[in-house]
Amino acid sequence: MAIKPITVSQLNRYISRILSTDPILGNVSVRGEISNLKYHGTGNIFFSLKDAGSRISCFIPSSAAKNLRYELTDGLEIVVSGYLSVYEPGGYYSLHVRDIDVSGAGSLALAFRALFEKLQREGLFDERYKKEIPVFPKRVCIITSATGAAVRDIIKIIRKRCRMTDILVYPCLVQGKSAAADIAESLRAVNEKFPETDVIIVGRGGGSAEELWAFNEEAVARSIFDSKIPVISAVGHETDFSISDYVADVRAETPTAAAVMAVPDTEEMIQQADERIGRMKSRLQMRIRMYESRLEAVRPDVFFRTLRERIRSFGQEVSLYRREMEFHMRQRLRFLTNEVEQCRTLLETGSPERIIARGYAVVRCADSPQTVTSAGAVCAGQKLDILLKDGRLLCEVRDIRDGRVGTECGGGFSERRE
Repeated sequence: MAIKPITVSQLNRYISRILSTDPILGNVSVRGEISNLKYHGTGNIFFSLKDAGSRISCFIPSSAAKNLRYELTDGLEIVVSGYLSVYEPGGYYSLHVRDIDVSGAGSLALAFRALFEKLQREGLFDERYKKEIPVFPKRVCIITSATGAAVRDIIKIIRKRCRMTDILVYPCLVQGKSAAADIAESLRAVNEKFPETDVIIVGRGGGSAEELWAFNEEAVARSIFDSKIPVISAVGHETDFSISDYVADVRAETPTAAAVMAVPDTEEMIQQADERIGRMKSRLQMRIRMYESRLEAVRPDVFFRTLRERIRSFGQEVSLYRREMEFHMRQRLRFLTNEVEQCRTLLETGSPERIIARGYAVVRCADSPQTVTSAGAVCAGQKLDILLKDGRLLCEVRDIRDGRVGTECGGGFSERRE
């Protein structure tokens, strides 16, 4: 007997009911690679999950999308958990996703890089947002597993280095699906409930990439960035890098290194203080000795003794200068005396008296002091005053004769009559 025909809507409704009541299809996990990823303005996410031979449409509602632990990208290999549902108006089915896990180390690296680039573009890694770790924190809060080795190591190091610092342990999950949300909530709770905390250490000990993944999730990164209290990220070992390391104010290679960064070593500081005190004492003693020597110099007996020594020294210098001056003055006097003698000799040699003493005379007009140097300068009857070495002669010119002195011996004088 033929089955009565049904409408398309009835068929799709029937298929939807079958799929929703199937125990396997109602809670299925599927592995595949993301393609055709689309973020809708409503907050819903649409993509296809494919393998080498087939594909299926997937849907993540906005309520679940905001709780995603991974940054989705095309090509990311994931394992989705959810149920099959039918979109009755369109007549096609899709996988309604409840949760996502990244599958494989390569896909983990891809998810890490996608979130890293997103947060870097938003500026969450910029140095200008980094807060300084206080030098003397009064309280350190440790956000980690209460049963792990990391919390014991951190407490041990802090107690050893600085017993004056209070320690607050705020336990939380550090791995698993709920770890990221628990860590993020712990950071917010410490900021709200214990604002007097000076520094927060958040992290855990070593583990696999999957075990450390909670510190690579966006919720943890944003909680660290929003923290008003400085945060030290201490995740895994020295070679492990997480997103929280880049967002935190300081990254520590290990939880032990985080404890060293968080508090000062009081024993070392006491030793340094003792060394500085010793240097200060040495400098102070040197200055005291310097001032003592200055005070010693101004004591009356020392002062007068020093003054007498300086006066004696100055007296010796004055005597030396006096002898040098006397020597130079005698030298100068001898030089000047020689010059005077030379001048006197020159003067005596050209003296008129010396010339007259050799038989010469000075002839002048009797009525004027004018000296007669030429026979043509006088006339007959003129009176002359003749100066000799032992007296003067007053004469009258009777006649004038031409000729040079001494020509008389050669044959008489030539005469000129007037």
